[in-house]
Amino acid sequence: MFEEPEWAEEAPVVAALGHGPSRPRPAAASQTQGSKHRQLLATLRALEAASLPKQLPSLPGSDSEEEEVGKKKKCPKKASFASASAEVEDKRKRRQKQAPTGSDFEDEEVERKKKSYKKRALLDGDSVEEETRKRKCQKPAPSSRAQHIDKVEQTGPKAQREHVTNDPHKSSAEATSQPPNTLNRKQWRNRQKNKRRHKNKFRPLPPQGQAPGVAPSEEAEVPPAPRPDNHEVRAGALRARMAERLDGARFRYLNEQLYSGPSSAAQRLFQEDPEAFHLYHRGFQNQVKKWPLQPVDRIIKDLRQWPPSLVVADFGCGDCRLASSIRNPVHCFDLAPLDPRVTVCDMAQVPLEDESVDVAVFCLSLMGTNIRDFLEEANRVLKPGGLLKVAEVSSRFEDVRVFLGAVSKLGFKVNSKDLTNSHFFLFDFQKTGPPRVGAKTELSGLKLQPCLYKRR
Repeated sequence: MFEEPEWAEEAPVVAALGHGPSRPRPAAASQTQGSKHRQLLATLRALEAASLPKQLPSLPGSDSEEEEVGKKKKCPKKASFASASAEVEDKRKRRQKQAPTGSDFEDEEVERKKKSYKKRALLDGDSVEEETRKRKCQKPAPSSRAQHIDKVEQTGPKAQREHVTNDPHKSSAEATSQPPNTLNRKQWRNRQKNKRRHKNKFRPLPPQGQAPGVAPSEEAEVPPAPRPDNHEVRAGALRARMAERLDGARFRYLNEQLYSGPSSAAQRLFQEDPEAFHLYHRGFQNQVKKWPLQPVDRIIKDLRQWPPSLVVADFGCGDCRLASSIRNPVHCFDLAPLDPRVTVCDMAQVPLEDESVDVAVFCLSLMGTNIRDFLEEANRVLKPGGLLKVAEVSSRFEDVRVFLGAVSKLGFKVNSKDLTNSHFFLFDFQKTGPPRVGAKTELSGLKLQPCLYKRR
């Protein structure tokens, strides 16, 4: 058989390197060219052994090199995965030294890198799975810290100071072991405060020598002050309440008697029971105190503007407040004496001479069924041109004009009237002469409504 020369075996390599198609050459040239090819193959094998990232294209005629490349593709090197994991572990240790507490973001980044390397090394199979199992057993789960932080965020900043501990790898089972109805720190503190308040509410007062903020010791504890008998206190309060109700009932009865009968019957009533007049006066004052303005104060203000030489007759003076407030000489008349200056009499018949006074005053005293007798008596004792002042409860008048017309028939004319107050009306009359109607003439305008007080 004919043997091919050595340069013929290397012809495909030369063609691959761009030297053109293979053609026969001389023997000396083929030997030099073969040595160059062998050197080139040696350098290629050295580069493969050094595992360079960029490898030169393999020659088409070398079957052994193709087999080696196929093996490399099928079985990736384990050394590359081990070196990469070692680098990741070194980086993680450096970060832990710089920041001992760590962060969730760094842990997640490490996990992502590990997963990427695991995907690359899926062909290794069992070795990779065993290695990951060992690491999971050695390293605690990073999700426990995230669960712990979520619980802290749900309970607020104050609960965070309570629940966050020095151990960052505390398991979530301990945090969830507490019952769901436990109180947080703020609720527990409020409950303790309420207990202390309830306890101090019934604690006896400290002695005089001791400061109020210092609690007494057990040895020098002061016994509680003896409480009064509850039965006696209730009995005393009941007696006072019943007495007040009884006085109110008697006042309403006396008031009804004064408005529903003549003045002579009222005079006999108070003569038989002088204490009844005092009781009636106390009840009357309690009612008038509730008014925004008392009519006697308004009359006092008006009389102070007149000369002090004018003589005043106060019909129904009560406690002589008018006489005590002005400088004028005042004749005080009433059914019972509450003051030494009071003259006890029936106001329809006062012990005064005719035309002897300048001003006659009826301050809430037109009581009884004989109001006409009171006004005729005032006309008798007043001087010509004298002044008559009347103040009465506003609810007693059905028609003010009818009342003013009836008074004018008794020898008076209206000077002024004040109907602005919600509780009483005030009228000023001037004497013009004797009454213009006979004694038998009926004056319906003088029948005022009784001022009766209801039970409350």
